[in-house]
Formats: sequence, C-alpha cells, structure tokens
Amino acid sequence: MKLTLGPVLFYWQRQSIMDFYADMAQQPLDVIYMGETVCSKRRALSLDDWTGLAREVREASGAEVVLSGLTLIEAASELGVLRRLCENGEIKVEANDMAAVQFLTAQGVEFVGGPALNIYNAFTLDELVRRGMSRWVPPVECSADLLSALMQQAREHDIRLPEIEVFAWGHLPLAYSARCFTARAENLAKDDCGFICQNYPDGIPMTTQEGQVLFTLNGIQTMSGGVSNLLAEYPRMQAMGIDALRLSPRSTDMADIVQQFDQVRRGGTPPLALDGCNGYWHGQPGMLTVEEVGLC
Repeated sequence: MKLTLGPVLFYWQRQSIMDFYADMAQQPLDVIYMGETVCSKRRALSLDDWTGLAREVREASGAEVVLSGLTLIEAASELGVLRRLCENGEIKVEANDMAAVQFLTAQGVEFVGGPALNIYNAFTLDELVRRGMSRWVPPVECSADLLSALMQQAREHDIRLPEIEVFAWGHLPLAYSARCFTARAENLAKDDCGFICQNYPDGIPMTTQEGQVLFTLNGIQTMSGGVSNLLAEYPRMQAMGIDALRLSPRSTDMADIVQQFDQVRRGGTPPLALDGCNGYWHGQPGMLTVEEVGLC
C-alpha cells in the first residue's frame, strides 16, 4: 500500500511548515498533501507559496504532491481562493467541499475526494469517479465493514472504484463550525483572534470533569481527543484491497510514525493491537480501548 502524508491540520508558523516539509521530503512517502483545510485566516503561506512549496517538495521527494482545499466555505472571498486553487493547472487538488468538486469537474481534471465529502455508498462514488475523482479518502467514521460492503456493492454493479486511501494515523477530524473554539477558549472574538492557534501546534486538549481527554480543539475544527492508529490493522486493510494509508501530521516525531508504517509494509510484523481512538474502524464508538473493542 502507498503511504501518504495528509495536509497539516494545525496552524504552524511559516518556518515550522518549511522545516517540516523539508524533513518529510526525505521520508518514504508516496503522496504528500499540503495546503490549508481548516481556516482561511491562517495565512502563514499564501496560495502561491503553497504552490511553490509543492513544486519544491515534488522535486526533492519524487512523491506525488496534492494541494488540499478548505473544508468549510464561509465567504465569497474564500470561494474565490478555492477557485484559483482548483484552476492552478499544474498540481492535483484534494476536494474537501462540493464547491471544489464543481470547479474541478468543470475543467475535466482528476482530483482526490477528501474525507469531508459525505460518501457512503458505491453509487455516489460512481457519480464522482465519472466526474474525475481518481482517489477517495472515506469519512473517518467509516468502519472496515462499511468499506467492505461498499466495495462489494461496486463489484456487484460493475462500478469502477478509485484508489481508496484510509485515514490510518492522527487525531480524527470530526466536525467543523462557523465558530472558532480556540479563540473562544482565550476569550477572543473570531474576527480578532490574533492567530492564537499558533500557540497550540497540536491543538487544545478538551477534558471531562474527571480529567479524561475527550476532544482536541483546533480553531473551527473539533478533533478526537486521542490519536487513531490503525497500524495493527495493516493485514486486514491489505486483504480488503485498500490502496493507501494516510498519516496526519503532528508537530513532533512524525518521521518516526512514517518509519513505523513503512517497516510494516516492507514485511515487518505489525503489532497485534494498539490503543487509540480506533473504535470507528471496528464499528464501535471511537474512544473504545483495545479491551473494549474486543481485540484482546
């Protein structure tokens, strides 16, 4: 299976982004996604900057590079930037909103369907494949059984599947809102946030009264409190016919995560089970432990 690096979901300073991708260009990755998907106010890099960085990373790594678009469009100005992204004419785009799908299909170019697109059956998938979607990242709440059923449905109805890329490591992006939770946590207005997200390179842990981490706040995005890690599921995903595994960036030790997955795909023995927010993959609530899911 291919290893892919998803877009950075957090707000990092410009130099941190540059250093991160310089490091990732040296890792055994097949596809590298980049671009702002969460908040249009995050302007450490402009669209032209992202495009230039994409060219540099592609040349340095030999990996396919994809530019990812915003997930929640809230203003005409954001729609204009999204159109420019989709019409860049050089680099493949990941569509995280149906507006991007419309822009890309109007040009007749191939694109990636991101995890924010609500696709849960083969017939919807078929419609988008006919319009140019060459790779699909299922929503993070999709279980292995749901994906297997979708793939079986496609075979029964002679529907051509795109490449399927599973979100295999990272904080799960669960929901988006017009409100900015990070600004609210600092008693700031969204329109005068001071880019406070940069103070939290891996988001803000949100805990229960008992001290258990429940969610991770990341601007307008709500994420899982813990990390989902499907490395132990590698044999099952390979048997299912999954084409690629997505690793979602964090600010530290990302190269080690890439290496762990690469070792398994090169024949290393995967772990028997791993704790984490892995319940969705098993058709269970996301926060269940290994014991609760029934893997031990």
